[in-house]
Amino acid sequence: MNRTLAMVVLASGLAASSAVADTFVIDPMHSDASFQVRHFVSKVRGRFTDFSGTIVGDPAKPETSTVQFTVKAASIDTAQPDRDKHLRSADFFDADKFPEITFRSTKITATGKGKYDVAGTLTMHGVTKTVTLPVTYLGTAGPGKDAKFGFETTTTLDRKDYGIVWNKTLDNGGYMLGDDVTVTINIEAGRKKEAAAN
Repeated sequence: MNRTLAMVVLASGLAASSAVADTFVIDPMHSDASFQVRHFVSKVRGRFTDFSGTIVGDPAKPETSTVQFTVKAASIDTAQPDRDKHLRSADFFDADKFPEITFRSTKITATGKGKYDVAGTLTMHGVTKTVTLPVTYLGTAGPGKDAKFGFETTTTLDRKDYGIVWNKTLDNGGYMLGDDVTVTINIEAGRKKEAAAN
């Protein structure tokens, strides 16, 4: 009897949780995934033009949410076609063999007003690492179910951790490229639209 009651309570809790959880879809037209890395003594900046993602949870309880973000590696764009071709090659992202860069959250922790540490797994170039992204909530705009939510994160990754090690030694010592890559992601997301009934 006690076991049956416990199962009923658990089922009720799950039903209540799913009732308040919404799926928010990233709007790529109003979002951005960019990076910069040292080249000689300056910095090369670039972006990825093809990405998608979802946030599932209750806006009133962001710590209970989950985040999934996917980038198409071949969409890299540094405004230099020859360089972009090299970046897609086996020297760097090897986009034919590893077409996607993915992040999946495992835990979200509030660290201050509008500030969160989003821990999860980042898979790139066939390597999966645990990372924690410092995320800032940028606010909400729009009415009710049509509201848009904004988030931003900036983090630094060591490309060698993901097996992206190509470089060139300079005549006077040192290397052409830095190992640290600064990644910035700005997200605008809205509730997923329900499919129209036939």
